[in-house]
Amino acid sequence: MAGRPEHVGILALEVYFPASRVLQAALEAHDGVSAGKYTIGLGQDAMAFCSDNEDVISMSLTVVQNLLDKYGVDPAQIGRLDVGSETVIDKCKSIKTCLMPLFEACGNEDVEGVDSCNACYGGTAALLNVVNWIESTAWDGRYGLVVAADSAVYAAGNARPTGGAGAVAMLIGPDAPLPLDRSLTATHMAHTYDFYKPKLASEYPVVDGKLTQTCYLSALDKCYTRLAAKYEKRHSGEAFSLEHVGYVCFHSPYNKLVQKSYARLVYQDFSRGAGPPDVQAALAPFKDVTLEASYTDRDLEKAAVAASRAGYGQRVAAGTLIPKQTGNMYTASLYNSLASVLHTTRGAIPAGTRFLLFSYGSGLAATLFALTARDTAGKFSLPGIVERLDIEGRFAARTTVEPAEFASTLELMERRYGANDFVPEAQTDCLYPGTYYLTKVDDLYRRFYACKTGRKLEGDLIANGGTSLQNGH
Repeated sequence: MAGRPEHVGILALEVYFPASRVLQAALEAHDGVSAGKYTIGLGQDAMAFCSDNEDVISMSLTVVQNLLDKYGVDPAQIGRLDVGSETVIDKCKSIKTCLMPLFEACGNEDVEGVDSCNACYGGTAALLNVVNWIESTAWDGRYGLVVAADSAVYAAGNARPTGGAGAVAMLIGPDAPLPLDRSLTATHMAHTYDFYKPKLASEYPVVDGKLTQTCYLSALDKCYTRLAAKYEKRHSGEAFSLEHVGYVCFHSPYNKLVQKSYARLVYQDFSRGAGPPDVQAALAPFKDVTLEASYTDRDLEKAAVAASRAGYGQRVAAGTLIPKQTGNMYTASLYNSLASVLHTTRGAIPAGTRFLLFSYGSGLAATLFALTARDTAGKFSLPGIVERLDIEGRFAARTTVEPAEFASTLELMERRYGANDFVPEAQTDCLYPGTYYLTKVDDLYRRFYACKTGRKLEGDLIANGGTSLQNGH
């Protein structure tokens, strides 16, 4: 290598969400709740979900294969692959190992990395791991690959409409159109029980809704304060504010929390005397509210949301498209917000534009970090990413499922969770072309997959205990 890698970050981005969706307005009627409870109260339009022939492994296989194909990346060029997920398929065997047949087929078994798990934060942990690898002396010149994938499901009740499903794959390397600005990274970690999954026989979490919202906003405050302090130290005391930011992307359990989160950043600017004059005037009546009281002060929340409305439209709204249409993807949620910005702007983002991304995982782990847009050419460019995402085409190809069928699917998957010796009931008709799907789980709990377009992931064990991938379009 002639020198250390520069501008390390996201070269390419691919997203996947199941073709099956349920409309939130239809769920309101089915659940017998007031009209607008999910669509206005949560700010959600629809929710993607897995049938029993899709899972976190099949989604990961699909999104990785699609990225490699669309960008013409030889699997032998991948030197590290990290996966972030909180959807437990196996308590020991990582999802990453289930993706190795895509690389073994070309003889590439030298791929570092395994899974990262901490609620919705795992995808960001995976991203930071891969970036650190490329920036270290361990880097061998190959690309890194990050996968974030989850199926977010809840027991019947108030939390179920905040579910969703999907996956993201990111190719990481030098000279990227979206490099990380390592000087603007701030982290907050704490021990909380706001959302957790202690019941190993169930896929459903234990959720303290009020606590998890407070933890989320508190972590955002702490990360933003630390990031601003780093900026100000580096820039001779120049005050940092949202005026220094082009776009803000949030982990999005539901859109209403995203709105509150941006309002929280506006309030933080106000508290530090760094916001624009009109915001300072609008929030002046709340200057004596203590930090702890601010999390439960409804009048302050309403005033901050109102004061932040213009900035929300400018910096945040572009990133809400996919999350509002697919629901919470847990680890993939934040990066679908980033994909939404690129899609909505068609990649026409001026060089030097700063993105702030806030990643939160209950329990808790949170990081606020920055990307800075660069002008690059070819497939590894912002327009190149947008061209290959084809979000409009995927939205158009979705199948709308009635709430009763959605509920029965979740009941089936609840009974099947941790089960062996079964063949999925769902048909492949509604799958997008090129989608990997589960074909069976045998009596030894081994999972077998195939691809709708003909690529077959063989399940027969071979001499070394692994699996082989055969291409047969």
